[in-house]
Amino acid sequence: MEHRRLGRLGRKNSVLIFGGAALSEITEEEADSAISLALEAGVDHFDTAADYGDSELHYGRWMPEIRDDIFLSTKTGERDRDDARRQIEASLERLRVDRVDLIQLHAVGDLEDLDRATRSGGSLEAAVEARDEGLVGAVGITGHGHEAPATHLEALRRYSFDTVLTPWNYILSTDEGYRRDFEALVEEIKRQDAGLMTIKTVSRRNWPEGDPTRDQRYTTWYEPFDQREYVDAAVSFVLSYTEITGIAMVGDVTLVPMMLEAEGRRTSREEAEKVLAAAPDHSSPFISVPF
Repeated sequence: MEHRRLGRLGRKNSVLIFGGAALSEITEEEADSAISLALEAGVDHFDTAADYGDSELHYGRWMPEIRDDIFLSTKTGERDRDDARRQIEASLERLRVDRVDLIQLHAVGDLEDLDRATRSGGSLEAAVEARDEGLVGAVGITGHGHEAPATHLEALRRYSFDTVLTPWNYILSTDEGYRRDFEALVEEIKRQDAGLMTIKTVSRRNWPEGDPTRDQRYTTWYEPFDQREYVDAAVSFVLSYTEITGIAMVGDVTLVPMMLEAEGRRTSREEAEKVLAAAPDHSSPFISVPF
């Protein structure tokens, strides 16, 4: 599996990131099978969050065996410094580690939320304090929604985050305003030598409402692509951007094998765009966000 440099952190991580959201509500056996499969494929960046159900607990079982061989990141969704500090400490306990490589301010997708996180007494202070104390190695920021790239650009103006995790896929790239914001974010990330990671690679659309012929058969809050040609094209499209250091895999363990295979079957951006332009019912997942 290809590895890319995670900005100024210098660490070269796998381009596929195991997304802990996929482990939120599954059995130990299912979680262990998915983690084992990812490790065998060469994945060495494992990401999670405090609010991903049992994900941190599932990771914790594996830490005695794999901690020295992986890059481990988690997230805090709190916005108050003290609450964030408690959540960071709880994550370390659940993960059974004394340090994570990266703590991220979770789901910061608009300026109002960014204000809460970066204000005096906000969660950014807790993350920086944890880094200074050696509990975390670096500080990043993540977010969903159409405002995420612009919000993350402003975040980098306020603080030199080590990493940014923002949405990017083919359908979002066709939105002129979104693409402009994403490209501006990329330029600032390059200037600061931060690490850029992206989410929603294989998102197809929101789950359709009022359609009795379709059931929400995956644990993702959006409907993902689940046909090989579209998953392959989606992965190829995003990873064709060399400034992207890694993409979080889909939040459903049943689709993890397909993404692992797609990383090894990449084609050109042009070919990927042709396939995705013809994909039926392809639209932004952020038309309706259920949280």
